[in-house]
Amino acid sequence: MIARVIGLAALLVAATAVAAPAPRSGPASTPAPAPAKTMLFIGNSFTFGAYSPAWHYRSDSVTDLNGDGVGGVPALFKLFTEEAGLNYTVSLETSPGKSLAWHLANKTMLVDRAWDHVVLQEYSTLDPEKPGDPARSIADAGRFAAMFTARNPDTDISLTATWSRPDLVYPPGKPWSGTPIALMATDLRRGADAVAAAAPAIRRINPVGEAFNCAITAGVADANPYDGIAAGQIDLWAYDHYHASLAGYYLEALVIFGGVTGLDPQRLGATEIAAAELGLSHAQATALQRVAALQLAGKSCMPPG
Repeated sequence: MIARVIGLAALLVAATAVAAPAPRSGPASTPAPAPAKTMLFIGNSFTFGAYSPAWHYRSDSVTDLNGDGVGGVPALFKLFTEEAGLNYTVSLETSPGKSLAWHLANKTMLVDRAWDHVVLQEYSTLDPEKPGDPARSIADAGRFAAMFTARNPDTDISLTATWSRPDLVYPPGKPWSGTPIALMATDLRRGADAVAAAAPAIRRINPVGEAFNCAITAGVADANPYDGIAAGQIDLWAYDHYHASLAGYYLEALVIFGGVTGLDPQRLGATEIAAAELGLSHAQATALQRVAALQLAGKSCMPPG
């Protein structure tokens, strides 16, 4: 009798175990977001946006490794990536009037780490003593490239070729006096190409100076700020005819954004946030975005007809 009761109890336990509902599974797991890409800018006033509202713009959105409160082109780039739905952590190391040689000698400890992207910007004439001569840039950019690829062999390193300086073109007795305004930027691009050829780790030239030329060819920007700005055109330079204006730095950031991300700058559109906050009109923003897109695509900048 006892054995029979024990047997029945065992059957009831087994039946209960079989009938017990399966535990409910939790909510479907959400894939972890991709880690942010790290981005470093090294340059001078042409990178930090001197003499324009871009200088300290949104400085809290980027990391200034020197603690100078700079926003500049890096902050514009950062905002563009956010507007495009991308995730970048942006840092910068800049100092006015400095060459890459100076950054190597004085700031290596700040920047010598692994980065996903690095943008290098040399002095505005390449060699301060020998305007247009790329020899020093070849050596110094090559040293930076070797340092960064030692930390991360896949680092995307680019070099920015900057714009023609009207103060070195229009007044007499200057290195590019009497030449077309486009020539200095073309010479700087030729020097940048020589740098990249000597350092294969530099994957790309950011054609900022040529984008300035493109804006002039397209009728978007005035070629000579010394004789006034034509109606409906943009002045790409600051009051010293040396540094860029807000529009010039905006164009620089657009070119770098398109080069680094591979996206068409025109996707930012007329209501792009930085343009609205800094005082560029919808027409100016879209015109500069179109110029950047044309230059990056290698298309003609001549207006229709």
